Parts: sequence; structure tokens; C-alpha cells
Amino acid sequence: MKYKYLDHTADTKFRAYGKTLEEAFANAALATTNVMVEPDKIQEKAKKKIAVEGDDLQALLYNFLEQFLILLDAENFFLAAVKKIKIWKVKNNGRISYKLTAEAMGDNAAKYETIGPQVKAVTYNDMVVDEEKDNCFVQAVLDI
Repeated sequence: MKYKYLDHTADTKFRAYGKTLEEAFANAALATTNVMVEPDKIQEKAKKKIAVEGDDLQALLYNFLEQFLILLDAENFFLAAVKKIKIWKVKNNGRISYKLTAEAMGDNAAKYETIGPQVKAVTYNDMVVDEEKDNCFVQAVLDI
């Protein structure tokens, strides 16, 4: 299972899974898109480069998911797949932060019928990043 939606009173909450943290992040991006449209139907016609940073893994997840809302609003881009995703720690003056790069494959959103509400924002509410060997998951709530 790539992801599942969880009960939430007003917004959309999901948990995304992966054997690696990168896979869990990629599945979280698909879960975010799937609220609005079925990602299985979106063609991989365009490629976008993603590069984000975060002071911790939760901030990294937030910044990563936010990129897909920005791409939708600014470039009318719906995500179909996340490829070549890489997450790494950065040490700077004794402080640890995280960086992520990836390729987002997708298509023009105008070509696809939406199936659900528009996602307005990613939130830190109930956000979890659980990194266990061969069994990672991330959880987020999306404001709709």
C-alpha cells in the first residue's frame, strides 16, 4: 500500500508508506495529488525539478509537499510520479538540516477532471515522519 487516508473532521489526513524515507515522501506527494485527481490517469509529459530544504524532517516534508501546490497554482501542473528522489543530512556549524532533490513527472492540469476538493495548503497538524529501517511512513493533514 502506497498510502491511505485517515479520518479527520474537516480536512484530509493521510499516511504514506515506503521501504525508504524517499519512497514514503514520494508516496505522500501522490496522496496529496490524489485528493484532487487520480494520479494513475495523469500522463508523464512534463518534468519539473524539485529542490527543498528543511531544518528537520517535518519541515522538509512540508516544503516538499508545498512544491506540488505551487506547481499546480503557478504552472497548472498535476503530478503523476516522483522520480530520482534523494534526501540527505547537511551539517553546518554543528547544526543539522536536510535537503531533498527529485524529478516530478506530470501534465497540464487543464486536461484532467478533478474528483475532489482543491488542496489549499499543507499543515503541520498531526504531521509525523517515522524513519525505521525498511518500514518508513509519513503523515500529514491537508487543508481543503
